[in-house]
Amino acid sequence: MQTTRRRVLEALCATGAAGLLAHRAAAAPWSYGQLPDIERPPPARPLAVPTGAEDGAPGAVTGARDRFDHLTAPVTLNGSGPYAFIVDTGASISCVSQSLAATLNLPLQPARPVHTIVGVKPQPLAIVDDLRIGLRRQRRMPALALRLDEPGVHGVLAVDWLKGQRLTMNFVTNRLEFERSRAESSAPGVVVVPARRRHGQLTIVDAELGDRPINAMIDSGSELSLCNSHLLALLDRKATRPPERRRIQMVTIIGEPFSGELAMLPFLRLGGLQLGEVAVVHADTHVFEIWGLADKPAVLIGMDLLRQFRAVSLDFGRSQVRFDLPA
Repeated sequence: MQTTRRRVLEALCATGAAGLLAHRAAAAPWSYGQLPDIERPPPARPLAVPTGAEDGAPGAVTGARDRFDHLTAPVTLNGSGPYAFIVDTGASISCVSQSLAATLNLPLQPARPVHTIVGVKPQPLAIVDDLRIGLRRQRRMPALALRLDEPGVHGVLAVDWLKGQRLTMNFVTNRLEFERSRAESSAPGVVVVPARRRHGQLTIVDAELGDRPINAMIDSGSELSLCNSHLLALLDRKATRPPERRRIQMVTIIGEPFSGELAMLPFLRLGGLQLGEVAVVHADTHVFEIWGLADKPAVLIGMDLLRQFRAVSLDFGRSQVRFDLPA
């Protein structure tokens, strides 16, 4: 079948992130003149600094969508922008494109091992003096400097900028809301599902495939939903005959190719949410090892499934996920 491009930046594991940041002070900054063949975008005009901006400030911004339907947020770096950053709840550290880092002369630290969906690859770390999204502001924020393989996208916003708060992604209006954590329960048109923190991400704990418990993570940086062999084995045990599955080729946001096979989950339960005929891609990638899910049935819920809801909220303070159902 035609090549499917799964645009995803996967997380640094907890130990990997700690190692990167622990060595930051001792490492000598890099000049982007040492990195060859970097296409530099034109400098953006400086923006006025909004009054009242602070770390963790509540608020909302109107985002957009890239050509693969990811939600993007308007981000200001060091007073310039806004630039389009993919909102990726499956990554634990944010990143900036190498071309934008060169344009803004961001100081760099030497390359360190970074865990991607495919494996481990050395990448440099940039330091952003001032990052703003609406009224939210973070100073001296570390961000991976990556050669992003996506036109019009200048970076990725990971869960590190949420600081235990709440993010709502409205897929009807492309609006992003960030606010303080709050108690919430299911109601008509709304399903709230408990979760747990795993390396900064939220893993839904009340999830089942048939009558078997599974692990489900919300990954808004992925175009497609992904599962591992342990989850697929639950299906195959009940199948009366071997299912027909198609092999597809994919590539990460930094241009790493990998392959998988398209499968259908006839039934998936997330808390009080009942889903049928869920398309997933089976691929035992490095990302399941990073999150300690290599030996457990697990699924990463990507944008193909998230877009079926009006909105999805991730509360990192109370460890729960809210789904706003279609009308």
